[in-house]
Amino acid sequence: MTTSARLADDIDALLPQTQCTKCGFNGCRPYAEAMASGEADINRCPPGGAAGITGLAALLKREARPLDPARGVEGPRRVALIDEAQCIGCTLCIQACPVDAIVGAAKMMHTVIAELCTGCDLCVPPCPVDCISMPEAPPALAGWDDARADAARAHYAFRNARLARDAAERIDLLARKSAARREGNDDAKRAAIQAAIERARARQAARRT
Repeated sequence: MTTSARLADDIDALLPQTQCTKCGFNGCRPYAEAMASGEADINRCPPGGAAGITGLAALLKREARPLDPARGVEGPRRVALIDEAQCIGCTLCIQACPVDAIVGAAKMMHTVIAELCTGCDLCVPPCPVDCISMPEAPPALAGWDDARADAARAHYAFRNARLARDAAERIDLLARKSAARREGNDDAKRAAIQAAIERARARQAARRT
């Protein structure tokens, strides 16, 4: 493992793993890698807030800076809540959730597993009926410690692996279908050629008699 990769691991361990993309990167790990390479500042994570910035500053030996207001504001932990009476089962929120915290089936009511929700609010914009809100988390879920961050990271990694596997399986299925069509076309061509040959032979035989 390279020094840069080890540093990215250390940085990633300090990030909250909400995968909210408010930092401008597609998840906590890409943000960690950008900080490790010196391409991103340490004050772009609203969920991590001032405490997170202080930790990153100490690790990277940089000066602590106020949270970049363009990235959002630090606030209490929130958890997604679906108005189940209004939910139309479009599955767009399920597709947007980075940690598989929303369950449901197409055209069926969806619900949020509050214990898994990171409060990223990525499920809110795609909802076509505005049935998702982000209230403050109840006291039992208000804290966000290293154990919950580690769990969120694991769920995020599992989801990404599943999506990659599904994409590979779709590509393989399309390739097999395409090969089957080509083979079917080749068989049809061979059959047509053979039929033409047999007709020509029949005509020749008829002329000889």
